[in-house]
Amino acid sequence: MGLVASTALAVAGCAVSKKKAAPPALAGPLLEASRTELIEKYDRQAKAIETLNARVTLKATAGSQYTGVVEQYHEVNGFILAQRPANIRLIGQAPVINKNIFDMVSDGETFRILIPSKNTFITGPDKFEKPAQKPIENLRPQHLVDALFWDAIREDQPVVFEESDENGSKSYVINILHGSRGAASLELDRRVHFSRTDLNVSEIEIFGEGGKLDSIVHYADWQPAADAQFAHQIRIERVREDYQLAIGITKLTVNETLKPEQFKLEQPPGTQLVDVTKSDKGSQP
Repeated sequence: MGLVASTALAVAGCAVSKKKAAPPALAGPLLEASRTELIEKYDRQAKAIETLNARVTLKATAGSQYTGVVEQYHEVNGFILAQRPANIRLIGQAPVINKNIFDMVSDGETFRILIPSKNTFITGPDKFEKPAQKPIENLRPQHLVDALFWDAIREDQPVVFEESDENGSKSYVINILHGSRGAASLELDRRVHFSRTDLNVSEIEIFGEGGKLDSIVHYADWQPAADAQFAHQIRIERVREDYQLAIGITKLTVNETLKPEQFKLEQPPGTQLVDVTKSDKGSQP
């Protein structure tokens, strides 16, 4: 059972179209920062946000210029509740009528999804990986958690600093490595790009085992939040799964107390239970 077609980001319908390239960043004076200053800025952001309650818009895109086919799904409204280290709840609603399309929760170990229109309740382990016929069916709640919450850099964790100039966009980059200083084997954990126009994080590349690139997360429209800032435009690219999810935050509250029951989602009576670890068929939107 494919997950995201099941979560009904696709329920609103889809259409094939050409993906447009983003306009280049506006030219401006380049700001200076040291390695130490950037690490402190990153850690301050990582430690500042413990919970968030956000009203959002969600728009999914499947495929890429490399596959030759791009499917763009209609934008839906939604709500995100998230709490460190891994709790998240995501509700998607149909535009205008504000009727729930899906309700999704995860605790970092197991996800649960209710799709009222299909009378279906889906569950499975967060880290369950299975190729899907449609790229968009590979979305997992943990992909959102990784983009919303960052881990602070440990004192013994190696960090490599560099300057970058890609396609005319100048940035500082800190490469955060797995392991500790002096370890025999090190691998990339994250590459964090800071725009030289404002010194805010513009992109984070997240790597998995064996140095394989898992996600590229783009950040824009940083606004004050708690003792730091929070990006109000976030775009997640899942490289191997070949999908993107754009999140636009329209209202945000951080560090309020969230109750455990806000992350509970029980199977309603009469709904069909689907365990993705036991299902061999992908769902259809």
